[in-house]
Amino acid sequence: MLAGNKPRLRVGFFSFTCDEGCMITFLEILNTKLFDWKDKIDMVYCRQLQKKGEIRKLDVAFVEGAISSIKDRKRLVEVRANTDVLVAMGSCAISGAPSNQRNFFDDAKKEEIGFLLHKFQQLPKVLSVKDVVTAEYVVPGCPMDETKFIAVMEEILKGGKHA
Repeated sequence: MLAGNKPRLRVGFFSFTCDEGCMITFLEILNTKLFDWKDKIDMVYCRQLQKKGEIRKLDVAFVEGAISSIKDRKRLVEVRANTDVLVAMGSCAISGAPSNQRNFFDDAKKEEIGFLLHKFQQLPKVLSVKDVVTAEYVVPGCPMDETKFIAVMEEILKGGKHA
């Protein structure tokens, strides 16, 4: 819901296992789009902007990064349960790469790192967002494609639910 007397979209941005390149790209996008979007969205959660509100009743959740740990998986499921629309941003979220390289290690290497996976509560395999939850939109790239992100955001702001 937007404009006039309608409430702004409640939005959250979440980073998992990645270099946060998509968030850097998003912050750069704000250099040109902030004034277009500022009255249309309410940034409820975005660690990079020091917005750490309660993750409840989000209209849109933007997710970057692969899911590599038990904690990541639990958090992503929580985010999905509390949002109407989920957007997977960038290669890490869409395919798990490059963090998923360990998924292709030979048995000897897997045995060598096994104790670390256990110690740090890592999943046996690195997962993409879609391996865990449903995403209504994807924004490809590494980092994400700015033009595609803007198009997805504009579609959502117009009331779209699916790409």
